[in-house]
Amino acid sequence: MRKIYALPLALSVVLALSACSKKAEETPAPPAAEPVAAAPAEAPAELKSAPAPEGAKVYFVDLKDGAEVTSPVTVKFGADGIEIAPAGEDKPNSGHHHLIVDGDVAPPDAPIPVDEHYHHFGKGQTETVLELASGPHTLQLEFGNYLHVPFNPPLVSDKITVTVK
Repeated sequence: MRKIYALPLALSVVLALSACSKKAEETPAPPAAEPVAAAPAEAPAELKSAPAPEGAKVYFVDLKDGAEVTSPVTVKFGADGIEIAPAGEDKPNSGHHHLIVDGDVAPPDAPIPVDEHYHHFGKGQTETVLELASGPHTLQLEFGNYLHVPFNPPLVSDKITVTVK
């Protein structure tokens, strides 16, 4: 009786193994990767970070680190020693605010990203109203030039933490 049960089991194993090897043979190999062009040695001049004016600073007007707030939260931005100008307006010693919510300062020599962490105020706005979920959140201002490129060193406020009740 053992031979009767062993034969179907052995056939099942052989068929399963041959099916796997056929599938592997039928699956085409992935195409070879395309060669990647070398990155330019240097960023274009218009995307190079410019130095901020001596003594320039950005800051939160009303919010302090550790503040307990309710949502929606009004956030007012301050700037001293640098002119606020809309995006696209290439004026010396000027730029506009970017509010970073629960994120980090953008890398230099590239435009400040556009995503859920980076809020752009390219019309020269100096305040906003944020809807924030309950709990702790970090906020930081970063000033960018007319192309949203940060200054070098970055012209940023202190990073503060607020807790939404």
